Amino acid sequence: MLFISACSGKGSEHKLNRLANEQSPYLLQHADNPVNWYPWGEEAFTKAKAENKPIFLSIGYSTCHWCHVMEHESFEDDSVAKLLNDWFISIKVDREELPEIDHVYMSVCQAMTGRGGWPLTIVMTPEKEPFFAGTYFPKDGRGQRTGMLQLLPILNDAWTNKRAEIYKSVEQVKSYLVRSNTRKLGEELNPKILETTYVDFVKRFDQDKGGFGKAPKFPSPHNLIYLLRYYHRTKNQNALLMVETTLKNMRLGGIYDQIGFGFHRYSTDKKWLVPHFEKMLYDQAMLAMAYLETYQITQNEFYASTAKEIFTYVLRDMTNPEGGFYSAEDADSEGEEGKFYVWTDKEITDVLGKEDGFIFNTIFNIHSGGNYHDEASGQQSGHNILHLEKQIKYTAESMDISPDELYKKIKHWRQKLFDVREKRIHPLKDDKILTDWNGLMIAAMARGNIALDDPTYAETAQNSANFVLRELRTKNGHLLKHHRNGKSSIDAHLDDYAFMIWGLLELYEANFNPANLSAAIELANIMVEDFWNDDAGGFYLGSDNTEELIVRAITAYDGAIPSGNSVAVIVLNRLARITSNMDWLEKAEKTIRTFQQDVLRMPTGHTNMLTGFMFSLDAKEVVVVGDDTEATKSFLKSISQSYNPNRVVLFKKGGNLSAIAPWTDSQTMLDGKPTAYVCKNFACNLPTNDLKLALEQIEK
Repeated sequence: MLFISACSGKGSEHKLNRLANEQSPYLLQHADNPVNWYPWGEEAFTKAKAENKPIFLSIGYSTCHWCHVMEHESFEDDSVAKLLNDWFISIKVDREELPEIDHVYMSVCQAMTGRGGWPLTIVMTPEKEPFFAGTYFPKDGRGQRTGMLQLLPILNDAWTNKRAEIYKSVEQVKSYLVRSNTRKLGEELNPKILETTYVDFVKRFDQDKGGFGKAPKFPSPHNLIYLLRYYHRTKNQNALLMVETTLKNMRLGGIYDQIGFGFHRYSTDKKWLVPHFEKMLYDQAMLAMAYLETYQITQNEFYASTAKEIFTYVLRDMTNPEGGFYSAEDADSEGEEGKFYVWTDKEITDVLGKEDGFIFNTIFNIHSGGNYHDEASGQQSGHNILHLEKQIKYTAESMDISPDELYKKIKHWRQKLFDVREKRIHPLKDDKILTDWNGLMIAAMARGNIALDDPTYAETAQNSANFVLRELRTKNGHLLKHHRNGKSSIDAHLDDYAFMIWGLLELYEANFNPANLSAAIELANIMVEDFWNDDAGGFYLGSDNTEELIVRAITAYDGAIPSGNSVAVIVLNRLARITSNMDWLEKAEKTIRTFQQDVLRMPTGHTNMLTGFMFSLDAKEVVVVGDDTEATKSFLKSISQSYNPNRVVLFKKGGNLSAIAPWTDSQTMLDGKPTAYVCKNFACNLPTNDLKLALEQIEK
């Protein structure tokens, strides 16, 4: 159904397109384009076949800056829209809703062009077979970049007059996709791959500012977590040093929101100064976990306070009152990237006063010339991205005041600036709730509860888990992917299952609610049934029941977040040791072998798989048997807060684990005191109620 709109991108009256009926904020952003957009679905492909037209597929997400630019330049333009509407059937896809489609066509783009990114532009046959790929295209060509007004006639001519060449190209693309998504069972990984991966990171490490490689720099916290686990296994101090250098400089840099907290997506420079300003839920979750683990290892409060600030941002700005976490905040406001976040020196002194403003500007490196250039002119704008050159405690020393006093002053100044900033026009909040990203934040907050000893985080995580299991689940127990405006939709993908199981397992170890274990087991059964690759092992991105694409995608590559397959390895390993279900252990081991060649070829692109491999080498099961007394709670808390990432912790009280972990039935309290059973591969040490001895057994 089409609706009349009083406005469009160019201000003229025209009809809303079919995207007006969607829930995705990204699709709704394009609902008043003059392009006759379709959502991904049978209607579009049927029409393309009936009219013998190719498909123009555009994939992006709501907080993508260059997606906004391409929309404004091209998709809001009537002349571009006319060519698209005359010659193509145009489809818009939110990559966060349909990750398998995004993965398949992004791999095509990378193969065809040697690069990828969003917006992703694909032209394909009505049978979903791609023959052209690219990313951002302006309306008119600039330099070496072709414009839409030049590109579309070329593509239309090729479709009209060179169909045989197109189908020859299609066959080559299909052959590539089949090869790249076909797996065979490899050998078991040799533990030496762990050192090889570490050495690869050493070679690319920036010793000055941290991170790996040159600009742009991405947080990639799963790489940092790998190095932390490698340090725990080997006690290699340089691995820990690389992590600490990176985390410190990121927290001090402009990639961190120094006023409102939380991390921006990535840094465009090597100094972590100038970010792309969007904020993603998954970055907050994964970075919080990296800071928490570093705190547990070092006991440095700097890392704890950063994790707390991340959670402050998420609880304040990204949490649905009914439970669940929102997805992202845009980079742009009022049509400009970063406008919400940057400041002039005068704006600061107007708020804080001349004396305090001068001190604040000095600490946060704000000056009259600015450090942030205007995107349109490329000139310095007088606006500043707040950042620190050193930690506040060292600044306090140079100012000859106590760190506590300076912290107190900065907290007061920051709040005043935050209150003023709140009156600005905010970037768009993508308020959809995604199952997979919620799983990540549930895991992060559950760990926060343990490391920071703050039950608020476990309570919030439990609320989110309850929301997902209540609102994003079908009657037969299968997960859905997307929730917004009271509606849940879209069949879940591998990441949704793997990440939610991860969240539930972490949450169990935070509050020891057996219902979380039961839910994790139920989801794991469905994940294996619907996604497992019977031929060679590993898990497909889409289930047996979802739409058939030109190829069924399977990958373990860790991108902005860990892959579904690598997380599946970790959670199946943990569940096997909780339940003694050896089928899950076998599938975890087989998944590692399925991707063995990929891991050997690019180990730093598969660090989360290697983290799962490390777990399998050193895994322990710890069962604490106790009751509701304070003695048990204290004993259990000490076990939980000790840092050992390659273990599972179970709390047995009466028969609460009989249905989940029947192998614990014979384990009882000694002398009426809380008792630990420390096991490796289901062979247990003698039970002990000596806390020190139990911790020593866990560390051996």
